[in-house]
Amino acid sequence: MSDSRSVLVLTNPYDVTADLVLRVLADRRVPVVRLDPGTDLHTGSSLTATYRTSGQRGTLRTASRELDTCQVRSVWVRRPSPYEGPPGLGDQERRFAAQQALWGSGGVLASLPGAHYVNHPWRNRAAESKPAQLSTAQRCGFLVPTTVITNDPDEARMFATRQPGGVVYKPVWNTPYRVDEQPHSVWVREVHEAEITDAVSVCPHMFQARVDKAFDARVTVVGGRLFGVRIDSPDLDWRHRQDLMTCTPVDVPEPVARVVAAYLTELRLVYGAFDFAVSTAGDWYFLECNPNGQWAWQPAETTTAIAHALADQLEKGPDT
Repeated sequence: MSDSRSVLVLTNPYDVTADLVLRVLADRRVPVVRLDPGTDLHTGSSLTATYRTSGQRGTLRTASRELDTCQVRSVWVRRPSPYEGPPGLGDQERRFAAQQALWGSGGVLASLPGAHYVNHPWRNRAAESKPAQLSTAQRCGFLVPTTVITNDPDEARMFATRQPGGVVYKPVWNTPYRVDEQPHSVWVREVHEAEITDAVSVCPHMFQARVDKAFDARVTVVGGRLFGVRIDSPDLDWRHRQDLMTCTPVDVPEPVARVVAAYLTELRLVYGAFDFAVSTAGDWYFLECNPNGQWAWQPAETTTAIAHALADQLEKGPDT
C-alpha cells in the first residue's frame, strides 16, 4: 500500500476486543503499534516529544518498534490502563509520577499532528458525563425520559411521586464499589418514594421516569455507519444477567438515525454506543451514549461488521 504510516492502538494487554480489529488490519497489511501507556512507559517503553517554532517531532520506542509520532495515521483510544505510576514508589511519589504521566505522556499522545482519533481522549471524557449526554440528547431531538439529578431528598421523593409509570435509579458514574471485599456492580433498579432516604444528600443521585418498554436497543455507530441490535431480557438492566438476554439485529428508524448523527457531530465523536428503551408504542427513548462502549458481545455478524468498520476508520486516517 502507498501509505505506510502506522495506526497507534492505546489499550491494555488483555483487551481481546481490540484483537478483533487488529486481525483485520493485519490482513490488510496496515502497520500497527500497540501501547498501554499507563504501564508500558515505566516498563521499558519511552516517549519523547520536541516542540520548536518550526514544528514538532516525536519518538515512541517499545520493545519491538520505533515510531515517528508525527507520522501516525490514526489513534484508537480503546481501553488503556489508568496512569497509576510505577510500583515500588511511596504513595506521594507514585501519585506525583501518575499525574505527570497523565498530563505529560497522555497530553503528547492526545496531540499527535495530523492523526485521526477514534475517539479523541478529551472528547471521550467530555462525552462520558451523564448530564452532558442528557442535555445534548434533548438539544439534538431525542426522546428523553424525564430525569432528575439531585442531592436533595425532598426533591427526589417529590419526583418519584409525580411519575405514574414508576422511577428507576442509576448512578451518574460507574464508580468501582466493593461489598465484603468483593467487586459489586450498581445496577439500574426501580425505586419507590418510601425507599428514598436522607442519605441522598451525601452525593448527587440520578432518578429517571421508567419507560414502559417492549425491548432495549443498542446502536453502535462507527463513522456514520449504524449497527442496531434488539435486546430482550427478563431484567430491568440487561447487563445484570447477560446469559439470560437475547440479541437480534434490528433496523434503526430513520428519524432516530438522523438524531444519532446530530448527537455525534455536536460532541465530535467518531464512535458511540447508544442505549435506547423502545416503548410498547414503538418510541425510542435515549438512555445514554457510551463514547467508548464495548461491542464484541453482540451477535457474530454484528461484531464482525463493527470490527471491519473500525478498521476502515483507522486505515483511512485523517480526512484530507
